[in-house]
Amino acid sequence: MSLEKKDEYDHSGWMQKKDLTPVEKGYLMVLVWLDRRLRIVDYLELLEDLYYKVNMQMPKSHTEQYNLDNKFWYWYPLYALGSFSTIAYVVAALSGALLGFYYAPATTGDPSGAYNQIVFIMTDLNFGFMLRSIHRWSAQVMVAAVFLHMLRVYFTGAYKEPRELNWILGIVLISLTMVFGYTGYLLPWDQLAFWAGQIGVEMSLSVPLAGEWVAQLMFGGFTLTQSTLQRMYILHVFLLPFVVTTLIAVHIGIVWMQGIAEPH
Repeated sequence: MSLEKKDEYDHSGWMQKKDLTPVEKGYLMVLVWLDRRLRIVDYLELLEDLYYKVNMQMPKSHTEQYNLDNKFWYWYPLYALGSFSTIAYVVAALSGALLGFYYAPATTGDPSGAYNQIVFIMTDLNFGFMLRSIHRWSAQVMVAAVFLHMLRVYFTGAYKEPRELNWILGIVLISLTMVFGYTGYLLPWDQLAFWAGQIGVEMSLSVPLAGEWVAQLMFGGFTLTQSTLQRMYILHVFLLPFVVTTLIAVHIGIVWMQGIAEPH
């Protein structure tokens, strides 16, 4: 007889009694190993309790409340627009990160170096043309998907109580998506970027009272310079990705807690 204290939960003995595949056995062994050190099962149970408590407090969806079943099946493709825009955002982020290995804004007073790097990516870099095209088209798809998603939410009445907070968050996200697109539009520093930047400066100066301050802050002055390109790069690469990713996570989390509102 062994004097060793027996484990309160004989996980190994339990797994031996079960007919488990190698994948299932490996998963359970990792889970047991982590649980003995980090008590992750306790936290998973806590999240499960929280999930059911929250969902019990949420109102039923329209199809559940009125037992509509599949009478609104023709709306369902439009309900994938939120996920579609999220996938496009992930593709744009990954392709943009790869482009960041070869692109940097000009570090001197002449910003034309940014355009030369774009030319190098498009003409000399292996798969560079494809990579930039993926980044560009995924960004455009994201803008279109977010816009259509907002229209679907509005016309199906999904912005009403108790989902008005997520509607406001969606408005913030579509606004940041526009800023994302504009800042990225200026980074190649070609003719399109230059005149788009000039329009941005003029629009900033047209703001009552604070116009000059806005132009100085956003564009580094009243004309386009290397400071303008530097500011657009910082916004596009260092600030907006973290803000937008956080807000998307919160947005999806609220949808997960409240459920999807089917059309009235």
